[in-house]
Amino acid sequence: MRRRPSASSTPEEEDEHHLQQQQQRLREEGGSDDDSSSGDSGSNSPDVANRKHVEDDTEGGLRTPTAAQRPLKKKTMESTGKEQHKRAGRLEARTAWKQSTPPGRRKASSSAKEKEVLELELSVKDLAREDEARPTTPSQRPARWRDPWSFSLLTVASLAAAAALILCIWQSFTGRQLDPKGAAMSYMASAFVRFPDFDTEHTRFASKYSLHMYREMGIEDDDPRVKGVPVLFIPGNAGSYKQVRALAAEAAHYWNRHIRPYDDAAGEGKVALDFFTVDFNEDLTAFHGQTLLDQAEYLNDAVAYILSLYHNPERSKRDSRLPDPSSVILIGHSMGGIAARTMLTMANYQANSVNTIITLSAPHARSPVSFDSQLVKTYAYVNDYWRKAHSTQWGSDNPLWHVTLISIAGGGLDTVVPSDYASLASLVPETHGFTVFTSTIPGVWTGMDHLAITWCDQLRKVLIKSLYDVMDAKRGAQTKPRGDRMRSFKKWFLTGLEEVAERTLPHKEAKTLLTMDDSANAIISQGERLVLRHFGQQGKKKAHLLPIPPQGTPEGRKFTLLSDRHLDAPGENGVLEVLFCSVFTLQVGQSATLFSMNMDLSGDSKGSTRLACKNAASDTILLPASTRHSEHPFDNAQPFSYLQYDLEDLAEHQFVAVVDKADQPADGWVIAEFTSATESIIKYPVGYRDLVASDLEVKLPARRAVSMEIKVPALQSGLFAYKLAFGHQSCGKHVPLFMPLVRQYISDVYESKFFVNVREAEINLHGVAPYMPPALLGQDHSTGLALQIWSDPTCESPLDVTLSLDIWGSFGKLWMRYRTMFAALPFVVVALTLGRQFKTFDESGVFMSFSESLNMCLRRTIPAVFLILSVAAMLIAGQGQATAAERTTWIPSRDSNTTETVVDYTRNDLLIGSPDPFFWFLFPFFGVISVGLCIAINYIALAITHLFALIYSKVRARVPKGEDRKSLAAAFAVASTRRRIITTAILLFLVSTVIPYQFAYLVLCIVHIASCVRALRAAWETHTDASYNFYNYSHSILIVMLWVLPINLPVLVVWIRNLSVHWLTPFSSHHNILSIMPYILLVETLSTGRMISRVKSPLRIITQLLLLTLAGCAALYGVSYAYYLHHVVNVFCAWLVALHWTSSSFSLHYRLRDVIDVSEPASKTKKRP
Repeated sequence: MRRRPSASSTPEEEDEHHLQQQQQRLREEGGSDDDSSSGDSGSNSPDVANRKHVEDDTEGGLRTPTAAQRPLKKKTMESTGKEQHKRAGRLEARTAWKQSTPPGRRKASSSAKEKEVLELELSVKDLAREDEARPTTPSQRPARWRDPWSFSLLTVASLAAAAALILCIWQSFTGRQLDPKGAAMSYMASAFVRFPDFDTEHTRFASKYSLHMYREMGIEDDDPRVKGVPVLFIPGNAGSYKQVRALAAEAAHYWNRHIRPYDDAAGEGKVALDFFTVDFNEDLTAFHGQTLLDQAEYLNDAVAYILSLYHNPERSKRDSRLPDPSSVILIGHSMGGIAARTMLTMANYQANSVNTIITLSAPHARSPVSFDSQLVKTYAYVNDYWRKAHSTQWGSDNPLWHVTLISIAGGGLDTVVPSDYASLASLVPETHGFTVFTSTIPGVWTGMDHLAITWCDQLRKVLIKSLYDVMDAKRGAQTKPRGDRMRSFKKWFLTGLEEVAERTLPHKEAKTLLTMDDSANAIISQGERLVLRHFGQQGKKKAHLLPIPPQGTPEGRKFTLLSDRHLDAPGENGVLEVLFCSVFTLQVGQSATLFSMNMDLSGDSKGSTRLACKNAASDTILLPASTRHSEHPFDNAQPFSYLQYDLEDLAEHQFVAVVDKADQPADGWVIAEFTSATESIIKYPVGYRDLVASDLEVKLPARRAVSMEIKVPALQSGLFAYKLAFGHQSCGKHVPLFMPLVRQYISDVYESKFFVNVREAEINLHGVAPYMPPALLGQDHSTGLALQIWSDPTCESPLDVTLSLDIWGSFGKLWMRYRTMFAALPFVVVALTLGRQFKTFDESGVFMSFSESLNMCLRRTIPAVFLILSVAAMLIAGQGQATAAERTTWIPSRDSNTTETVVDYTRNDLLIGSPDPFFWFLFPFFGVISVGLCIAINYIALAITHLFALIYSKVRARVPKGEDRKSLAAAFAVASTRRRIITTAILLFLVSTVIPYQFAYLVLCIVHIASCVRALRAAWETHTDASYNFYNYSHSILIVMLWVLPINLPVLVVWIRNLSVHWLTPFSSHHNILSIMPYILLVETLSTGRMISRVKSPLRIITQLLLLTLAGCAALYGVSYAYYLHHVVNVFCAWLVALHWTSSSFSLHYRLRDVIDVSEPASKTKKRP
């Protein structure tokens, strides 16, 4: 039914109505042919054709014919296309004239313009009929391009391959190469004393954090007065101050059992430990750099307050003979260890108030996540401060000269923080600190997860003993000098088998006088092995002497002794004692009473020999027992005792006396011998390629030393796992004294693992890891994987050892080292896919779906890019290895007393972060996973938007058709400019003052999801190219925003956490409005239904360059600097906003609402399928 003009209609409206009548008659003449060839949704509105053709011309909407629809003669097609564009241009001029000409002038020329428009309509209809007459195919490319659910066989294969790889990684991570758990539970009776007077007068964070002191019930009362040496425990990320309980309780019990009974304990510098702890309200420091800085500032204020307590007689009951403490011992768990190191770089740090730091599972080398720019920058600043301090030429200019730093890592069981990051190799020299794994520590011998390391009973006992060992309350620093502290920590935390382990024997004096019967014939022949299978066989004490070989032996010899019994110290009454002796000649005037111990084994013999001896018990190395019943190294069993000395350490001695002190038969055995160092160490120059091709098979000879070592220097990476297998060993008639015992170790970090009663073992290590900085001053001490094997040499049978590469077990090692890769590398795929979409849109006017663009990129672009990145990773790693020697050249500085080195500590931050070119294949490996993740996220987003659209359609099902279309058009109605400006300004004001921009980003994601749902419903209702273009464009922007969301979520979680605890506390970071403004403007523009314009000028290359920049940043810096990606996408959004705003006329920037308004279908018209 045609609408007639009212009586009050203006002349302009009458002209418009007259023009519509003629156009309607034209359509009626065209009949069904017009309906089928128009390409619209069947609208009978007179204005549809005019708008549709204008839009199609300006936006490329005149559908590009397929190959089958093209004319046979190229010349005819070119002339037709030129004529079509020429006439469409005239129609565009007509539209522009109507908008710019006043009604009065328009009336005079309306007749001519009507005629011109009608001619143009007839021409376009003729062209459409010609197109219909051309050959067609069942599937048309534009229809396929706009299908959001488009997929191909390559897409399905990529998704399946990615799922298979992810499944392999997960199954390996959770079920293969798992270390056994042996941490024993600890118990305590805790009480805490809070210090309410540590208020805002002392620190500006008093309202947010609090300070407490631990007291063990039953041993210590709740007296708030301090009495000993202060120790401050610092909890980590989301950690509780109550995690101090296990350590503090053990310290109280150890003091009560071992130190308190001695009257002169204070005179020896041994007093109780006062454990303090801070309540950070479980702050998330691993995600937020400003929170880390706030905690470090508060900790310095807390240290100053703690020290002030000891100066106040009313607050202290410390022995008056002892000086007041001037420093505090720090123990930090996880990020608490980083906060402890950050304290020493803060402005409020008191010099020398900290000289001992022990950290538990702390990621020192690099940030655990790189989503927050301030956290990454804080890490860089703190680590550079420590490196520069230890690079000074003179110790007096080093502010950290008196500071010792010990890093204890949990190993493979820690699935929160990679234990590789606990390494101190790039931060401090060996004279000031080291890294050790819990599986290395004697008496512990087990890995631990991230929380168990704070309460493990075995570890807390060793840790507290080490603290009492380094304590010296007679000094103001409350600890021994740095050198003595380092020796004590190495004694308690290292196995004693390391090259840096010091032996006490050369520094001792002879305190034992051993008298032997000359006729006892107890001297073992040179080069023979001493083997005792039982003790007390003689019914009396007996000494067995092994002559020490002369110095200067060319093959380099060493002494080893292994026993299942404890080695007695002087005065102990066990069954076995080991002495290193020299012949003692009593001089005139010299008395034998100079020796504190006299061991007379001569009996009634008239002839005797006296030996001046040193006891070796202090150098005993404990090894886990390995018997037929042993299962784990941490089993509750008597450990083996092992001695190992280089021949140079025994230069002043002549004999080794192994004394059997049992008076009656007793179980036990001992093996002692001098062996050639060259014969007991076997090196194999095999690498990863060799192990991939074949296993490493070693046959240990029948006549071998009790301890053998197999070293494979090329196996340094922590990305590979291995399997170790032992063949059967026959002992003939004898029962083996013990079963094979294996120690797996590496030297750059002190990681040792023991395997008892071993037949098969799973080998994994924390060696060279991705993205790790090089060693301090370029001094790399890594020697690769080494296996030390103790086996019974009395069996005199060969032993087969096989080392093989565990491919399936190696998959799981990728997760902890490359977790961020799964969030960063997909940006490469997304950027390439978007680039293809915009390129096609600028050329043809069709904005293809994300799925179809991804299908096209998978054929050539994505494989080519990942191949290039793989080659780049290989070249960068190879260059790093080739120039390693040059980077370690020392360059004296002219302006300071520092010695600078050309060491680039960020050289491993790029690409896959591996310094070994062998791992180039990881890029295509992760590339397949990234493609699969992008496909999955795309279809998940499609499912969500389609589900919401269906739900909304069901809700609106009873609404009349006309009303529903009006509501759909109103959904994209544009608010007034003033209202939009006010809304945007309010949001930006909140970002700059109250909320972080990450919260605004989350809101924008939700708003844009709603816009995508509205765009999808519009596409369903209108079935126009314009509506599908806008939906595909909106969906692609949604995909990008969804991938940026994980980068912003950690800081958002921190803000919400702070809001729930102390909502009045201001959030002092992430208020930069420039970091969110382009996102806001783009989402607000898309919410109005406005489509981006095609760029036909050379400026279209800017879009491609920005997307290539995004792909390059994601590949190069995505793991180490993931926060870059938010800002690169932010710049890209700013460019899209500029394209939206720089259109010269409204015809170049149509809105979806206009399409909806003009496309109301008639009841009899056909819709496009």
